[in-house]
Amino acid sequence: MAPMLDEEVDDLAALLVEHASHPGILATHLARAIAMAAMGPNHLWEDLGLGSRDQLNALMQEHFTALKTRNVQNMRWKKFFYRTLCERADILICKSPHCEQCEDKPKCFEPE
Repeated sequence: MAPMLDEEVDDLAALLVEHASHPGILATHLARAIAMAAMGPNHLWEDLGLGSRDQLNALMQEHFTALKTRNVQNMRWKKFFYRTLCERADILICKSPHCEQCEDKPKCFEPE
């Protein structure tokens, strides 16, 4: 993997581990798998080999409940992860203060 991509995977995996519902080796491996899949070109649930977004939501609810709870508007997961990481780094990625006012809202919340 390229160094920049490694850093993205590490940052996302760390975010997931930080919010693990059941901390431990399984959570660490699952976080890493999700972070690596998030670098893929498709919807996250597809890149993870799941059958639907509902299955991904169930996985997030079980293993990363705190993050699932924060995704109150059911934003696409890859976008949600990056928005969360950018907010932590004080990087403004949304063009508006709230999603409801943002012109990119359809891209973040469109059906999968």
